[in-house]
Amino acid sequence: MNTTEHSNGFTIEARDLTKRFGRFTAVDRITFSVRAGEIFGFLGANGAGKTTAIRMLCGLLEPTSGSGRVAGFDIIRETSHIRSRIGYMSQKFSLYTDLTVRDNLFLFGSIYGMAGRALQSRTDEMVQFLDMKELLPRVTGSLPWGWQQRLSLAAANLHKPQVLFLDEPTGSVDPLSRRTFWAFIDTLSRQGTTIFITTHHMDEAEYCHRISIMVSGRIAAIDSPARLKKQQNAASLQEAFIRIVSTPGEKGAA
Repeated sequence: MNTTEHSNGFTIEARDLTKRFGRFTAVDRITFSVRAGEIFGFLGANGAGKTTAIRMLCGLLEPTSGSGRVAGFDIIRETSHIRSRIGYMSQKFSLYTDLTVRDNLFLFGSIYGMAGRALQSRTDEMVQFLDMKELLPRVTGSLPWGWQQRLSLAAANLHKPQVLFLDEPTGSVDPLSRRTFWAFIDTLSRQGTTIFITTHHMDEAEYCHRISIMVSGRIAAIDSPARLKKQQNAASLQEAFIRIVSTPGEKGAA
C-alpha cells in the first residue's frame, strides 16, 4: 500500500486527540483529516494549542488520549516511520548558526540518510528552488532572518517528505519575504506535498485550502477561508475569525 495516504485517502488524521499537562488541557479532543497535497492551516492566537498538536502528530509528544495517523502510520506506535516521512520546521531556528549554508544542508541531509551524489543533487535542487546559490558559502548566523527561514525550509524538505509540518514559519519575517515563502509552499503543494502549517496571520491563512481555527485547545471552526467568511457573513477572514472566537465551540471534522 502506498503510505502517502491511509486507506481512506487521508495523509493526516486526528480523532479526539488530547494532550493534558497536569490539570491544564493544551489540546482538547480535536478531530480532522487532511488529504495529500492540501495546505491545511491551524489558525489561532499564541497558546491556542497549535504547536502541541503538531508535536503530537510528528511523534514528538505522546497524546494523553485519542488517536492519529500520519502518512499511514500510528502517531503513538509507529513514530520512527513517521519521522522518516515528514519534514518539520519548528518556531525556533534549529540550524547551526556557526556553519555555512552549504554545511548545514549537507549535515541535515546526512541526518535523513542521504549521501554522495543523491545528497548533492537534492541540495542543488533546493538551492535553485529557493534561490540560495549565492548564500552557500555564507555563515548561517550572518543571514537576515527571512533567509534563515528559507534555509530552514530547504533543510526540512531535502529528503522529499510526504508531509511538511511548518510551525509559525514566517514569524517576524517582513511582508515581502512572507509572500515569497508562501509561493514556495504553494509550489510544494502542487507537487503533491501535504502542508500542515500554523499561523496567526490572517493574510497567510487565506493561502490555505482549509483552516482550523483553534481556541483554548479546541477546534472552533474548520473549512476553507471562503466558506468560513460566507458562514459568518463576514467581509474578511479577520472579521470571521473574531466572530468565531467570540462564541467558540467545536464544529467537528471536515
